[in-house]
Amino acid sequence: MDLEQRPALAPAVNAAPGAPTDAALPAAAAWRGVGLLLFLATAGYLGRVGLTVIAPQLMAAFHWSPTQMGGAFSAFLLTYTLLQAPGGWLADRWTAPRFLFLLASSWSFCTLATAAVGLWGGAAMAMEILLALRLAFGAAAAPTYPLCARTVASWLPPRQQGRANGIVLASIGLGSALAPPLLGGISAAAGWRAALAATAAIMLAAAFAWRRWAPPPWPRPPAPLPDAAPPAIHPRRPPWRSFAFLCASYFLQSYLGYIFVFWFYLYLVEVRKLPLMHAAWLTTLPWLSTLAAIPLGGLLSDAAVRRWGTAWGRRLLPMAALAAASACLWLGARAASLAPAVAALTAATALVIGTEAPFWATASQLSGRRAGAGGGLMNFCGNLGGLLSPVATPWLAARLGWNSALSFSALLGLAAAGLWLGVAAGNHSRPPRELINT
Repeated sequence: MDLEQRPALAPAVNAAPGAPTDAALPAAAAWRGVGLLLFLATAGYLGRVGLTVIAPQLMAAFHWSPTQMGGAFSAFLLTYTLLQAPGGWLADRWTAPRFLFLLASSWSFCTLATAAVGLWGGAAMAMEILLALRLAFGAAAAPTYPLCARTVASWLPPRQQGRANGIVLASIGLGSALAPPLLGGISAAAGWRAALAATAAIMLAAAFAWRRWAPPPWPRPPAPLPDAAPPAIHPRRPPWRSFAFLCASYFLQSYLGYIFVFWFYLYLVEVRKLPLMHAAWLTTLPWLSTLAAIPLGGLLSDAAVRRWGTAWGRRLLPMAALAAASACLWLGARAASLAPAVAALTAATALVIGTEAPFWATASQLSGRRAGAGGGLMNFCGNLGGLLSPVATPWLAARLGWNSALSFSALLGLAAAGLWLGVAAGNHSRPPRELINT
């Protein structure tokens, strides 16, 4: 497909002093687009986690071991992680309507082809074909969130980007919560191939809904708030020191978050000695909590920006939330009874994942016209933390015990909070209220 390239952008410094810099896209169109991005990202997340739901049936059908199935899970993460920065770079150069349609169509194709695994080449080739398809799916999914963040930054002014990113990032919790009942129900009634085919159909519907109703490209650079650092010296260069602190914090935040993704269920089964189904139901609680936590985090972050300015407004929520999450993780690991432990660990999950919107809004504001590349680089660092967490956590637990392993992770959460002191999306002065309340 011939992808349309973005037209050249005039430097923001050429604007007249005091001139409004917010994008002129009508608010109704911008928020309609945010809703479509949520639909699209949720459909993509269904395909991403759907394989874990049907994994028992696949393993039984092809006589695969847990290690072989884990290789299929890792194949997606490999290309998804490695292609974050290149995907973000592409997001800065190609318009979102065509690019996102192409990506979502690719997800649908990969998922539908996965439903046909074993129908050609026989069982002997099934794993090789699955690995190739998961590698391709990871490559196609890599630009998703950097492109969504770049699109939000071009549609909406900075003071609204936290809540908009929060809505889009709610797809993480929504997809994770919908996948087990939806795909599990279909696979139980009609088999795993039908579950994957239904997922592919949802992705294709999201692709065509985006193609039909998405707002037109709005190729304006993300406008800084009135208190943003002046770009006169290097208008095209992101403030790398702040960006480095942001990426380091996101690495640790993701390390913490992936503990709950990979190990919460097994922790309940192996350490708390819960029955499998009881643990499975309790494992859904953290993800249900993120449905409210992620949009709420964006809303509160935007409110803090209006109240205290960009620098401290963006810092306060992630610093407070990550510190509180560390306390909840430490308390949950040491709780003697089940209910306080589950409550504390659920709260820790919601607090960690609830910082996603401030991270992505800050990455867009620091990166300016390179918001896609900036988001991709930050997400690359986060996924490195996500790759390390599933390996390091059980290694520490085997040598020091689960309480010590979780306490170490709580210390990393405090470090992630402290690193925000080095992140400055603007100067430290509070902007005039008449400018930020319009």
